[in-house]
Amino acid sequence: MLPYLMPYRVRWIAMIVTALASLGATVAIPLMTKAVIDGPVRHQDQQGLWVVGAAAMAVGVAEAVLWFIRRWLVSRATMGVEADIRKDLYARLQILPMSFHGRWQSGQLLSRIMNDLGTIRRFMSFGLIFLMLNVLQIVVVTSILLAMYWPLGVVVLVSIVPITLTVLHFQQEYTRLSRQAQDQAGHVATHVEESALGLRVVKSFGREDYVYQRFDDQLTDLYDTQVRRVSVSAKFWTLLEIIPNLTLIVVLGFGAYAAGHGYVTMGTLVAFITMMLSLVWPIASLGFLLSMTQESFTAANRIAEIFDAPRDITDGPRDQTPRGGRLELIDVGFKFPASGGPDEAAGAEDWVLRHVTVTVEPGETLALVGATGAGKSVLIGLISRLYDVSEGEIRIDAQDIRELSLDALRDAVATAFEDPTLFSMSVAENLRLGRPGATDAELRQAIDVAAAQFVYDLPFGLDTRIGEQGMSLSGGQRQRLSLARAILADPRILVLDDTLSALDVHTEAVVEEALRRVLHDVTGIVVAHRASTVMLADRVALLQDGTITHVGTHAEMLSEVPEYRYLLAADDELDDGAERDCVWEADKPVARIEGDDDDARSQLEDRVLEGR
Repeated sequence: MLPYLMPYRVRWIAMIVTALASLGATVAIPLMTKAVIDGPVRHQDQQGLWVVGAAAMAVGVAEAVLWFIRRWLVSRATMGVEADIRKDLYARLQILPMSFHGRWQSGQLLSRIMNDLGTIRRFMSFGLIFLMLNVLQIVVVTSILLAMYWPLGVVVLVSIVPITLTVLHFQQEYTRLSRQAQDQAGHVATHVEESALGLRVVKSFGREDYVYQRFDDQLTDLYDTQVRRVSVSAKFWTLLEIIPNLTLIVVLGFGAYAAGHGYVTMGTLVAFITMMLSLVWPIASLGFLLSMTQESFTAANRIAEIFDAPRDITDGPRDQTPRGGRLELIDVGFKFPASGGPDEAAGAEDWVLRHVTVTVEPGETLALVGATGAGKSVLIGLISRLYDVSEGEIRIDAQDIRELSLDALRDAVATAFEDPTLFSMSVAENLRLGRPGATDAELRQAIDVAAAQFVYDLPFGLDTRIGEQGMSLSGGQRQRLSLARAILADPRILVLDDTLSALDVHTEAVVEEALRRVLHDVTGIVVAHRASTVMLADRVALLQDGTITHVGTHAEMLSEVPEYRYLLAADDELDDGAERDCVWEADKPVARIEGDDDDARSQLEDRVLEGR
């Protein structure tokens, strides 16, 4: 915490000085009471009574003013510290690799960045100050009591021993329950977020009761843990309330005896009892303050887990954006890193990609075709370093992308994903996400290429605020906006992850025609599942079992690679072994080839390629 406290050190120092001054006023009032009783009251000095009484009142007013100043100082400082940590924590989440985000639930991250930081702020603004002041008050007042009349002071000192033992006994259990409750709160937050984003699916299947029951089970677990924690805290509080009160009874008894036999003056006894009473709150509050301390330690540990997470993908030394766009994959291999568990460590040994080698020249477009799970999405994620290769290297203009800064690399590479993510901001802001300085003319051009002119019909045009995840738009509309965003980024390498899958055939034809002009000026990587999308590419790469097995033109692949023709199929009724003897276009069989007539096969394939 020290680096975050340093910018506010002047406020913290002023707050501590003010707190110590207010503590001095708290201790001074019983001593002034002693002076009043043993002085003006005992000697019936009316003038002295007014003087000392006025001084005592002034000290009481000063104490109240000092409390106000301390609260004002600490609130500004602690809220500043909280804001600074939250900003750094959010920045850390942005730079952590996708492997980290794949292991963490979003609700857990949300719980840490909001709830846990709030817990730390409350501790710093209230718990830390009072814990420090109360411990100091206990030490100072006990020392004064020993100096006033040591036999009674020893009674007070001895009473601190069972308090210490009580704290040590309950501390470990309370810490465990605090961590469990905070983790369960993260699970609840995750469930609420998932249910809100997936409400359309839940309603379409009529599973509201099921989702509610899951939420109720998680909330019940959280409730039970919190009740157990409160039970431990209640035992804590009860013992810390009983012990000081029992001590007070003993002090009253012995004090009355000592005053009656002249061992102490009446003013000393009153001051002793007053100061003894001033210890009741500091001692009783130890349970509450130490509970808050444990919660804060737990919250700090949960936040530290994010700050301590390794950043596997780091900036390279070169900050110059590549301008040529020649893309080379040289013997590329990838496997997901283990997160620490034995099952995941074992799974990390399985290669997702292995020995992938291909080159795409500037202005050329390569289509990636492969079965589900072949590794296409992982491969395109490697190009923009969402993941880092496990072996081999990826080069842009003969430069290993790991030697480029992430900003330079991602200026050169733009990706439009199959499942696009839109943010709760205006259409224009969503489109300019990859290039904030894009002009209005460039914005309109990207919209035209993606056939996303529907944005002009929205209530406020490009200034219309899109709802969370863009759920107010259709799947095809979201894909077109994602495509326009990638085009507007003006990259040297444009990656399209099956971006046209949700479009109808007419819109798809319009977009493909415009895309051909865009792809002519960039290096293109297109993940395709349909023949119509493959036609955008100059060459096709077939990805099988984590490696590229064939590379060629669409015509060559159709005629020479049966697996390629099979992958472009979409009609399961032909799953009788004859699928490999069909010509496919736009996910539909346009001709079945029966027999061994090579001329007939060639003619049919030519007609498909010519669009007839």
